[in-house]
Parts: sequence; structure tokens; C-alpha cells
Amino acid sequence: MLEAVEKLERRTTTDVVFETLHDEIVSLKLLPGSKLSEADVSRRFGVSRQPVRDAFNRLANMDLMLIRPQKASEVRGFSMERIAHARFVRLAVELEVIWHACAVWDDDRAGALARNLDQQQLAIETDQLDSFHGLDQAFHQMICELGGCPMAVKTIDECKQKVDRLCMLSLGRSREAATLLKDHRKLARALKEGSVEKSAAIVRQHMSRLDSTLVEIQREHSEYFE
Repeated sequence: MLEAVEKLERRTTTDVVFETLHDEIVSLKLLPGSKLSEADVSRRFGVSRQPVRDAFNRLANMDLMLIRPQKASEVRGFSMERIAHARFVRLAVELEVIWHACAVWDDDRAGALARNLDQQQLAIETDQLDSFHGLDQAFHQMICELGGCPMAVKTIDECKQKVDRLCMLSLGRSREAATLLKDHRKLARALKEGSVEKSAAIVRQHMSRLDSTLVEIQREHSEYFE
């Protein structure tokens, strides 16, 4: 019994460390190349090294950290190859989700999506771009769930992890967030019409928005890339 309790406590501690570091890496509070040592993180959280080591391994499995034995680990830089693959997989999944969603879309589903869009608009108007980022993610998640493909959310999220830091750089400007919102509104209308062709075209265009951002970031911050 005691052993089970200890495992639960260790897992909870690992989750706290993991979630905190994950948020800091994705939000770019910890930039690519930032050094992280088990000892320093252990002192910061007031925990032993084991939950920190476990959290580091989880982040490494998500391509967010590089583990280097006997040296300080570091936040992993961007990889064009990994980003391209993640985007390919995500696009394939989202296009399939759209096909299913168009077959079942109705007024109730359209209304739920419209409420999310109103919240996105408010987030932009009040310059709450972190909030917009969360609502953007929720928008795509709702389409999966309302379209009858809830399991697709996990796959999409796993792909997003590899580009979220780039998205945060892109969403640093209200103008670009507003462009994404326009895409979302177009997609919502196409879904309401039940048009797979229109919806698919919008999804392709929406995901291509990152192309120019990649070029810009590579030019201005080449040190962030492997």
C-alpha cells in the first residue's frame, strides 16, 4: 500500500515539473538552446532528481529537449525535417476529419463553433493573444469531436507540439491572429454548407500560413534551428 502511495506521489510531482517546463518551452519563456540541469530544476521545485529526470525524458520524447549525460540538457531547437513531417501528418488527419464532419454538421454544431469564434474575436480585440492561442486549439478540437472523430484530437495535438513554439512566435502579432480567425470563420461557413471541397481548400490554406513564418524565423533567428 505504501509503495502504491509513493508511486502516485512521484507521478504527481513528475506531472507538475513536466507541465511547468512544457508550458515554458512552448511559450518560448525557455528559448531553444536554453540549458536545464537536473540539479537546478530539482532545487527550483524542491523535489528529488527522479521526478525531474522523468519529466526531462517525457519532454525529450516530444522532441522538446535534448538529454545529454554528464552535461546540462537543453531545450531542443527547431528541425525543418520534423516540422515538415508533423505538418504532413496533421494535414492528412484534418482533411479526413473534415470529410466526416461535413456529413453530420447541423445547426447545433454550427452554433457551438460560432461561440468559440466569438471568443476568438474578443481575445484579439482585447490583445489577449495567449487566450487566442488556446481558443484556436479548441476550435480544431471541437471540429474533431463534433464531427465524430474524437480520437483524432490526440494525433493532431502530438503533431502540434512540434510546431507550437513557432505558432507562438507567429501569434505574437495581432494582425496574424486576425488572419487565422478569418480562416476559421470561412471554415465554419463551409462546414455549415456541408461542402467538403471548400472546407478542404480552407484547411490547406490555413495550414500553409506557417510557410512564410518559417522563412522569416529562419532568416532572423537561425540560432533557433538545428
